[in-house]
Amino acid sequence: MAADRRSSWLKGVLDLLVLSCLTDGESYGYEIAKALAGAGLGEIKGGTLYPVLNRLEEAGLVEAEFRAAERGPGRRYYRLTGPGREYLAAEGAAWEGFHRAVRTQLHAGGTAP
Repeated sequence: MAADRRSSWLKGVLDLLVLSCLTDGESYGYEIAKALAGAGLGEIKGGTLYPVLNRLEEAGLVEAEFRAAERGPGRRYYRLTGPGREYLAAEGAAWEGFHRAVRTQLHAGGTAP
């Protein structure tokens, strides 16, 4: 049940989380997944992550560039665009407002510390 709940919560915010991983510079899928796992969000599998990255690229929020590697397979590097930064700022603020409203209600109901 907890994994299903986490998955449902992530669906609503995964685009923002992926964009936030790119604020300090470019990255590739595996690094993004590691960063999200390191933040305590659990394992984000490629079957979930890469469609998000593709959707963000199609929306013009990220740009991607394939680079061949000296060893092993090449990688597709993603970087935030100007519109991506604007989207992250606006939607991040909206998410923060929603988060505050949820916390306020949970505290009012006596279910949060």
